[in-house]
Amino acid sequence: MVEILIPGAVTLKTLAKIYWQQCPAALSDTAFPRMERAAARIEEVAAGNAPVYGVNTGFGKLASIRIEAADVATLQRNLILSHCCGVGAPLPPEIVRLIMTLKLMSLGRGASGIRTEVVRLIQAMLERGVLPLIPEKGSVGASGDLAPLAHMTAVLIGEGEVLYQGHPLPGRAALEQAGLAPISLSAKEGLALINGTQVSTALALAGLFRATRALQGSIVTGALSTDAAMGSTAPFAAEIHDLRGHQGQIDVAGALRHLLDGSEIRNSHVDNDERVQDPYCLRCHPQVSGACLDLLRQAARTLEIEANAATDNPLVLSDGEVVSGGNFHAEPVAFAADQIALAVAEIGAIAQRRIAMLVDPALSFGLPGFLTPKPGLNSGLMIAEVTSAALMSENKQLAHPASVDSTPTSANQEDHVSMACHGARRLLQMTQNLFHIVGIEALTAAQGIDLRGPLRTSPVLNQAITSLRAEVPPLTEDRYMAPDLSAATDLIHSGALVSDVAQHLPDVF
Repeated sequence: MVEILIPGAVTLKTLAKIYWQQCPAALSDTAFPRMERAAARIEEVAAGNAPVYGVNTGFGKLASIRIEAADVATLQRNLILSHCCGVGAPLPPEIVRLIMTLKLMSLGRGASGIRTEVVRLIQAMLERGVLPLIPEKGSVGASGDLAPLAHMTAVLIGEGEVLYQGHPLPGRAALEQAGLAPISLSAKEGLALINGTQVSTALALAGLFRATRALQGSIVTGALSTDAAMGSTAPFAAEIHDLRGHQGQIDVAGALRHLLDGSEIRNSHVDNDERVQDPYCLRCHPQVSGACLDLLRQAARTLEIEANAATDNPLVLSDGEVVSGGNFHAEPVAFAADQIALAVAEIGAIAQRRIAMLVDPALSFGLPGFLTPKPGLNSGLMIAEVTSAALMSENKQLAHPASVDSTPTSANQEDHVSMACHGARRLLQMTQNLFHIVGIEALTAAQGIDLRGPLRTSPVLNQAITSLRAEVPPLTEDRYMAPDLSAATDLIHSGALVSDVAQHLPDVF
């Protein structure tokens, strides 16, 4: 099913569907008249005598050099070839699909001056699975994601490389096998395709979508940990959180109340618990995860705006004037990526403390050391906890803000840059680390609840345990653990662990 996009009005839910399900996308027919008017205006400018940046001039520091009308097409081709300077591993196919979708959305605003033939070729590539190989590194997130977008654009003109039907191929050969033909770029079209924040934004959106799944998983595993530790539900009382007023905190506390409602374990000690207060990792779960939820929601608002924006340069305004500006500067995306990174690091940090609490017999309120029925002979979840600590520490190192690190480029013409692209790209690694941490908490908390038998957790949380136990049996004695960790991680990454309880969890967007 092709997702039809109305430029300026595409929701994050639609983009998340495209990311997770790899759906092809195409612009609504209503977008094409605007694009055609802007393309006609660029054609007029290219035929005129007045210098207009990127249409009949050089680029960047070379903008003062006038280009003759006969050389305009060569100018655009040279621009693409010279800017294919990316390095590193190719971006994942799901990211490339999202980049191309975002580029369609930007061009569809009708301010870029690009012919509809170019847009239709991108749509056909998405529909037929012709995905350019885009190296992951090379953008500083200003003047657009120039190098990575040039690698995308190179395929449109029959250059570059492609992943097609699972195999890398030269761009021209892949287009031919898919029944498509390369195009020659007209005035400004190369610039329209490589100026823009689509790579940074796609990476940040992927980080947001993945962080959302991890956060929802951590709310469930945090509730499981609370029950496994015989923690109190009193700190989740609604009025406590209403008195503070932060919506994320209110929402997480409400989710925890629903998840733990009806737990036999909780009811067994609600009136005779000698502990006055639980550790912060349990008691302050709404405050910490709620603050993370608020950060993700703020980042989501920024990224939804950016995803729908026209971000190339120059732009064709509604009165026909062609004006050079700076919408390609990715500072909003860089800030959003930094916010997501902070949230990801903190979700993992508090989850890791719950894991550490449960495996420690001094803190776990009667559970055996490292959650094995025969500690000593068996090490149980000892090293799973160590792995979670290693991942938590790595995420804390990766969370350093990228947006504060600028360096001048292009002979000081581009003298302040956002670093949004690598600030967003690290989110893939950070969220993968977080999937592992939350998966380890799922194993740890479920093992703790099993050891509380015959008492049972709540009916809702028991659904989550059932999903886990379909993949990972209880740990009765030591075994080769890596497959258990991998299976639990997959349940968090796919959302399968929380699918049966999703109605009790807060949304980010």
